[in-house]
Amino acid sequence: MLASLVRRMIVAALAAAGVATAEAEPITLSGITFSDERGGFVIKSATGKGTYEEPFVISEEITDPEGAVLVIRGDMGRIGNRIGTLHQLGFAITKIVTNSTGEAWSLFELELEETYGTPSDYYDGLSFGQAAQLRRPFLSDRFSVNENMNEPIDELRFRDGKVEPGDRVTLNFVITDATPDAEFFLVQRPGRLISSRAMTLVQR
Repeated sequence: MLASLVRRMIVAALAAAGVATAEAEPITLSGITFSDERGGFVIKSATGKGTYEEPFVISEEITDPEGAVLVIRGDMGRIGNRIGTLHQLGFAITKIVTNSTGEAWSLFELELEETYGTPSDYYDGLSFGQAAQLRRPFLSDRFSVNENMNEPIDELRFRDGKVEPGDRVTLNFVITDATPDAEFFLVQRPGRLISSRAMTLVQR
């Protein structure tokens, strides 16, 4: 916690001094832009179309033990649904994440937010495929169990595995929105249990 705070203070000081920090240019695929502008990680590459056959594949390196936030934006009303659910927006995504935090991860949590810092609730339409029959929902090569929760927040948790520093983990999931906004956020919290909330257990 202290190390992370010090690291963020250093990054802020460098930014104030006009020194460049490790941030990649946003990448736009099929009308959707992925950005690491909020720090904590760097997007190395991104490919794909968002379908099950050709998911968006985002390769990234997380450097902050406290996690990172992926910013996703675009004209979501025109992008449409690429995975066949009834949501206005829907796409499949694969994340290939390198652990550069110096700490081993025993779980990896993902949370959706329409407004940064405000958890997505049941009524805003944004979710990990809520109320849909999903073809290939949530899979990982390092974690054997996943848990998906829609209330009181939209959260997806991968657990029962380990990712050592320097190793990579692959996460497969979908993002949907019944009433899409032009921008939303995917909060990524690897390596630590943040609560004991009851979840819906889904065995792989």
